[in-house]
Amino acid sequence: MNSAVQFEVLACAGQRRIGVATLNRPQTLNGLTLEMCELLQEQLTLWENDAAIAMVVLAGAGGKAFCAGGDLHGLYQAMQENTGGAWDNAYARRFFEVEYRLDYHIHTYSKPVLCWGSGIVMGGGVGLMMGASHRVVTETTRFAMPEITIGLFPDVGGTWMLSRLPRGIGNFLALSGAQLGAGDLRMLGLADYVLPAASWPQVLEQLRALDWPGERRAADIQLGRVLREAGAGLAAQESGPLQRHYEAINNACDGADLAAISAYIADLQASDDPWLQRAAATHRAGSPGSARLCFELLRRSQLLSLADAFRQEYIVSLHCGVEGDFREGIRALLIDKDKSPKWNPARLADATPAWVERFFKQPWPARQAHPLADLEARPQTG
Repeated sequence: MNSAVQFEVLACAGQRRIGVATLNRPQTLNGLTLEMCELLQEQLTLWENDAAIAMVVLAGAGGKAFCAGGDLHGLYQAMQENTGGAWDNAYARRFFEVEYRLDYHIHTYSKPVLCWGSGIVMGGGVGLMMGASHRVVTETTRFAMPEITIGLFPDVGGTWMLSRLPRGIGNFLALSGAQLGAGDLRMLGLADYVLPAASWPQVLEQLRALDWPGERRAADIQLGRVLREAGAGLAAQESGPLQRHYEAINNACDGADLAAISAYIADLQASDDPWLQRAAATHRAGSPGSARLCFELLRRSQLLSLADAFRQEYIVSLHCGVEGDFREGIRALLIDKDKSPKWNPARLADATPAWVERFFKQPWPARQAHPLADLEARPQTG
């Protein structure tokens, strides 16, 4: 049986090697399970401590997706079986802790990490890609954080990422789940290189042909040079839809009035741009409670460290399993597939700032430390 993550060590021209981790569940668009997170964390730690490994590659099998999200079926089953509070869901506690530790590990990894973000990159896939030191996208990349459609929020560090974009843009992406392509990702600084999807085998061979230095900065420079040269023959990237509507979106979606921002996005259904129409449709069909939660999380995350943002997300994620619309959103999308969720609250006006406060309360016993309290023991790489 093939492993859910395939690991390979590739010999290079010199004495050092490249570690390649390939997500290997193409039938689910490489959806990220707890087992996969555990496998990745274990292997990344081994490679980080192995002086022979010069750099690490993250990729997805199948050609359609790097990673389309997390294990919603497993989380749904655990929510169904849980008869207690937010802290009583042992599977959710384990899943979110392991996933967030893995994402933070990638952000702070001591060696170069190349993420080949071709195809679908959503949810949990964004969490893996965002921490990589060298983030590659292609003409097939479809990048989004569409959690509002399932009653969740952009987690896996997504609140930290979106809160550091221009305020209106972060709000828009969180509330609409709008998909971004290579041009818009480069413009926002969410991707570092744009390469043709078909160039991956050649790029990997070029990397193997090099004698890799042991010093981190030199390895970063060498990897960057290969990726820039591989994309040098591309025609100038066509302006993406976000770039074309950037000023209007940024102005309309900034500020403290969530109701006005929501109304603006909903009214985009009257636009003649299909991208804006889809953003409006996603927002209108999404969870009003998630809209309030997204808005509040981005506001609170602006001044947080990455580690503190993960700690905040962990608390909110556990509460989403019992307080909000997460279970209902998964039911409507993946279990019964009726695509008719019954959101509670059903209106944004009822998802008030007072209502959302319940999601930020520590769910574990008072004297217990936060399960992610030690994240900053790993210094972030710069």
